[in-house]
Amino acid sequence: MCSAITCRVCGKTTWTGCGSHVDAVRATVRPEDWCGGHAASAEQPAKRGWFRR
Repeated sequence: MCSAITCRVCGKTTWTGCGSHVDAVRATVRPEDWCGGHAASAEQPAKRGWFRR
């Protein structure tokens, strides 16, 4: 099941999950509040975890 989450880049709403229920998630969000996606260079690098090098 998919659910709404906050985009780490722009702070708007996007989705997480299997991808089969994105339309249901989008139906609960105003179009101007939906994240349209970002170029790969705009994404923030993942934070380093305790066990990562």
